[in-house]
Amino acid sequence: MKLTNLQLSRTIAATPGEIYDVWLDHKSPGGPWFGAARVILNPAVDGLFYHCVKHEGREWAHYGRFIRLDRGRVIEHTWVSEATKGVETVITVTLEPRRAETLVTLTHANVPDDPMGRQHEEGWGFVLSSIAQRFGTR
Repeated sequence: MKLTNLQLSRTIAATPGEIYDVWLDHKSPGGPWFGAARVILNPAVDGLFYHCVKHEGREWAHYGRFIRLDRGRVIEHTWVSEATKGVETVITVTLEPRRAETLVTLTHANVPDDPMGRQHEEGWGFVLSSIAQRFGTR
């Protein structure tokens, strides 16, 4: 199976710490876990997560574990789902301060290079847009 890396960047009107906190709180609007049908989240190194989202009339389960957590700088976790064909992929979110904003760069490594795998780019774009909308403009 051929694998690829996806990368998205977005400048968000929030501090790195604010974005970090939203990412790791499943009750925080805009974050990647918010609004999921079911969530189990232990945001600690080696902590596990499970979340199930409803999309296109189905429920999609996602699993992973946190690899690296450096508040306000980086979040790294694995990501396994039907769309990754069971391959343990890796999400790295870097947070770089830019005056009153933060440059957020998300890399999703080792994603299957097929339509389902590449669809993650749309999903992560939605997450970054949701976080940006939460903070609006400053």
